Amino acid sequence: MRNVYVVFIIVLLVFCNSCRKDFSTIRSSGKLTFSKDTIFLDTIFSNISSSTRSVKVYNKSNSAITIPTIALGRGEDSFYRLNVDGIAGKTFTDIDILARDSIFIFIEATIDFQQVTNPIYTDSIVFDAANNVQDIDLVTLVQDANFLFPSRDAQGITETIVLGQDELGEDILINGFLLDDDTTWTNDKPYVVYGYVGVPENKTLTIEEGTTVFFHANSGLLTQPGASLKVNGTLGNEVVFEGDRLEPAFSDVPGQWGAIWLRSGSTNHEINYAVIKNSTIGLLVDDKNNSDITLEIKNSQLYNFSNFGILGRGAHIEGENIVMGNSGQSLLACTVGGIYNFKHSTFANYWRNSVRNFPAVLVNNFLTSFDANGNEVVTTNDLQEANFSNCIIDGNQNIEFVVDRIDGALFNFNVKNSLLKFDTSDPTLLNNPLFDFNDGTLYQNPILNGIVNFKDTRTNNYIIGQNSEAIGNGDMTTALSVPFDILGVNRSISPDIGAYQHITFEEDN
Repeated sequence: MRNVYVVFIIVLLVFCNSCRKDFSTIRSSGKLTFSKDTIFLDTIFSNISSSTRSVKVYNKSNSAITIPTIALGRGEDSFYRLNVDGIAGKTFTDIDILARDSIFIFIEATIDFQQVTNPIYTDSIVFDAANNVQDIDLVTLVQDANFLFPSRDAQGITETIVLGQDELGEDILINGFLLDDDTTWTNDKPYVVYGYVGVPENKTLTIEEGTTVFFHANSGLLTQPGASLKVNGTLGNEVVFEGDRLEPAFSDVPGQWGAIWLRSGSTNHEINYAVIKNSTIGLLVDDKNNSDITLEIKNSQLYNFSNFGILGRGAHIEGENIVMGNSGQSLLACTVGGIYNFKHSTFANYWRNSVRNFPAVLVNNFLTSFDANGNEVVTTNDLQEANFSNCIIDGNQNIEFVVDRIDGALFNFNVKNSLLKFDTSDPTLLNNPLFDFNDGTLYQNPILNGIVNFKDTRTNNYIIGQNSEAIGNGDMTTALSVPFDILGVNRSISPDIGAYQHITFEEDN
């Protein structure tokens, strides 16, 4: 027992010793140095906290110093917050830095747009005073926005949307809310969506040109049966759908939000001049009845998806001048039959984030699922048509175009004047009649494994250059039905394959 008591006393003495400030300091003389002289906090939304930035403050002298004050220039009224050497606040006194040492300062901001006169909000971190004053500038751009989110009741239960019922008759729910009526989103200020915003039955959501919609994590947009989505972008004033992380590091990160889900029974969706990027699935399009067009999409760009760019399940999709790039599975999956027609579109999957097991474009007429006992169940559905005319289907895998048929349902497809990546020596594939590129009933004028000559696949720049084999090889009849490319360039005289007419790339100096 005596030994335990002695050990306790020793530990206590060591602890007390370690807490003592047993070094002398001198007052800071205004010769601090900083890792940055200006801190730019990325664009933030009104009343939404920014990401955290940091700056390092160095004492490069041979003496320990005390900084009498570190404070925000606007004082307690500032919208910025500091954390100095582990202590949160806006004003700090007597901060010590050992000789040849440094401390960290962390900076955040939450700014009320209604209380600032200029969307560029500035302040500074001021060190010391009088003749020794030094400062670091703080700059943030703040945006006003329309915030849309599910409500909560008195018990704190978040509003949900009923998607249907499971096999036991229980409601299938998703966190979200329905719009009240026919709704128009304008381009006056962006929209920030938390949860899923739903277009109610038999109502229409119209989105004007130039509107930007930001989705929080696990959020998205969905349509109920009978509802319609109308996206009315124009060239140069596209409608943009993306995640709500505005930092440059997140500008091209897949999987930041959920999906735009055009549910079965909703119809007559129209998307023109849209940019959809950085989600799990760009467009999830379900249908059971192909008599009406489920989705007509034109002049649109879709990039950076952790799963699929467009996933059609028994849907009727008409697309022209579509550019798609960078998806963890397929860019375009035309599954469970349906009707799919694409003209002058570019599908280029150069996914580099992980192993990819799917081609850029997949077409099939079935769905594989599992019953309650774990048995595989295969359901077939007629693929009434899947036509690709004047399209580029390319990527960083050997095979980027796959058609997969199961007997028991129609399987009609056709590829005309298209450039396809299909490079294999696998006899199973080469002997499959679906990949007989000499069969004129399935393929007309295909270009296999040709030179595409994209501008820059790493930045999703899929315009083609002067060395592309797509130049001048488009079908004229198709081109006349889509006479201008996605940039408004006339293609009716000598049409190139894909969504872009070619340009001449400037040589790097």
